[in-house]
Amino acid sequence: TPEEAGLYPPIIGSVFLIVLVALFTFVFGVGTALYLEEYAPASGPLGTLTRLVNVNISNLAGVPSVVYGLLGLGIFVNINAQLGPIRYAGIGAGVVLTAALTLSLLILPIVIISAQEAIRSVPDSLRQASYGMGATRWQTIRNVVIPRSLPGILTGTILALGRAIGETAPLIMIGAATGLFTAPDGLFSSAAAMPLQIYFWSSRPAEAFQYGVVAAGVVTLLIVLLSMNSVAILVRNKYQQEAY
Repeated sequence: TPEEAGLYPPIIGSVFLIVLVALFTFVFGVGTALYLEEYAPASGPLGTLTRLVNVNISNLAGVPSVVYGLLGLGIFVNINAQLGPIRYAGIGAGVVLTAALTLSLLILPIVIISAQEAIRSVPDSLRQASYGMGATRWQTIRNVVIPRSLPGILTGTILALGRAIGETAPLIMIGAATGLFTAPDGLFSSAAAMPLQIYFWSSRPAEAFQYGVVAAGVVTLLIVLLSMNSVAILVRNKYQQEAY
């Protein structure tokens, strides 16, 4: 009933999801960007392969979210492969880890592209100065490139996470719950998310759902989104001040 509708389980589920998505995309997205910009060859056959990979990453950033939902359904839910003595039958439909991995696939191209642009913005003279002081390539990346590019990387990651927290189609495709009454307590617990819960409420025929509960859910979603973005922006500004 509208009087008993609440957002506590979806809020906790969304927090679980966004923390995992931020962890996965930051590690793999920034790592991929660093390899493509600092280690991948720029000429020869491997250079052609690198350019092809960059073009495909740019194309993947424009793929509709429902396609990533189907990809998550096929990879993380419905796959049945024989891996030695272990029978793998998917992580599970609608659990926290499945949803987080699917949303990570959705925003990973955006994070990679933004991280590449931030890394390219670091002047090459700083790299040459570091090499001139006897630093290795990894020391230059760790002490020069990453600190100078981190504010730009965090900016792109924040924008991508804002998209991830508002997505509904991928969660529908992987079978995320819409009517949980308890918050998830682990990676393999069923998870509900705020946008999916609001979508479910909007389909209810009662006017109290459509004109009261849905509006309250949208306002709550915006408050949570703005709060998380504010914290992320404060962290980004802190690193920006340290870098300059």
